[in-house]
Amino acid sequence: MTQKVALITGSSRGIGKATALRLAEAGYDIVINYARSKKGALETAEQVEALGRKAFIIKANVGDVAKIKDMFAQIEQEFGRLDIFVNNAASGVQRPVMELEESHWDWTLNINSKALLFCAQEAAKLMEINGGGKIVSISSLGSIRYLENYTVVGVSKAALEALTRYLAVELAPKNIIVNAVSGGAVDTEALKHFPNREELLQEAKDKTPAGRMVEIDDMVNTVMFLLSDDSSMIRGQTIIVDGGISLLV
Repeated sequence: MTQKVALITGSSRGIGKATALRLAEAGYDIVINYARSKKGALETAEQVEALGRKAFIIKANVGDVAKIKDMFAQIEQEFGRLDIFVNNAASGVQRPVMELEESHWDWTLNINSKALLFCAQEAAKLMEINGGGKIVSISSLGSIRYLENYTVVGVSKAALEALTRYLAVELAPKNIIVNAVSGGAVDTEALKHFPNREELLQEAKDKTPAGRMVEIDDMVNTVMFLLSDDSSMIRGQTIIVDGGISLLV
């Protein structure tokens, strides 16, 4: 009951997996959440355990509140606490505005926005047991600028960032710190589903003032900073990690 625990949603691959491994290196037992990629979740668990930490795998679609409640019930039963929640799981339909349907909106908003609210509620209950905790969400530049075919995802990320501010204020009395990290184009598995992937990658390579595109480690470094005690007075903020490309638009 004294060992610190971190939940990372969507941690079977990409930024989520890399964050899970960094937190394991930092001494946390890890709750690995996935929706589809059981193989990836098992691989993450194997790597966490190789670092000497406990890995606990939970399959759950975080767009479903009942599944969220069940996931946190399992965490409470297994660990009796939670210290860190990284809201990383994301999905979305990539289509022009005139091709969007109600099901596309509901699917994307549920996983990318609603999940943060209801996961944060459950996480806060477990974090209170040991005097507080930290929540960090992963956002993207589509929340604040136009990206082709990104309408519903961009809206969902904008909602996530707004919710981050509200949670930061209302959970502060519980000693729970809430922030978000927004990234430029990162060449992850998720980006392969973008119809204009090559165009996005080329723009990032050609135009990023830093001289290179953002990598997974750049995102994870910022997440780890926000999860550290060094950032305790940063509250409700979305830190942009994009090498400066958003300054050009």
